[in-house]
Amino acid sequence: MTLDLISAFFIGILGAGHCIMMCGGITTMLTSALPATRARQKPGQAQVIAVQPAQTKNQSGTLPPEPGKTLLVICYNLGRIASYSLIGAIIGFTGSFAARNAGMPLAGLRLVAGVFLILLGLYMGQWLMWLNRIEALGKGLWRRISPLSKKVIPVDSPAKALALGGLWGWLPCGLVYSTLTWSMASGSALNGAAVMFFFGLGTLPALVTMSFGMLTIKQLLTNNIFRKIMAFLIIIYGIYSVFVASGLVF
Repeated sequence: MTLDLISAFFIGILGAGHCIMMCGGITTMLTSALPATRARQKPGQAQVIAVQPAQTKNQSGTLPPEPGKTLLVICYNLGRIASYSLIGAIIGFTGSFAARNAGMPLAGLRLVAGVFLILLGLYMGQWLMWLNRIEALGKGLWRRISPLSKKVIPVDSPAKALALGGLWGWLPCGLVYSTLTWSMASGSALNGAAVMFFFGLGTLPALVTMSFGMLTIKQLLTNNIFRKIMAFLIIIYGIYSVFVASGLVF
């Protein structure tokens, strides 16, 4: 199980470029929630509007994170990872229950998970887009969930950021769906939740750096050559997983 958690974590890291492409726009909501001015008022005095001075970039070319924005980003990502964990628990329970009733060994599900990793790598490298069809299966549910996001926009409080992250975790995504196959093969709801929790942790570096405007890192993660290298590594790991699972099944 430890290897599964480590694998899920690195899948999240390797899918960094895809994460930014899919979820990077959410940072706009978080940033726009911060007011450009803040009010200061002393007893007995008229209200004074103090305009925030423009922030200066540090040596790395990034803006120092504002305390309010930092809290919103943390809450958003907590909500997102919590959703992943919940979905992982559901899939883990469903997969183990179905496998027991069908008399299928969990190694068979691991074989499926390995195949999905290969498809994920091909999808990320834009060599074969079959996962688009898998994403389409989740669009019906997303159409029902996405309108709820209007109730938490603008994201001007930690509670709203947490709720938006929780909703965003259900966004149809080939990267998430491929990792969910590992939850399906995990054998239990708890293990399924753990797999997706570690996957969520792996996606943090990409989305957090995006949130704080670290443009140099963003350019690297979205670079076409870098993304194809990451896709190739996922394909290699998928082939290895298929090989190992095949040895257990046959």
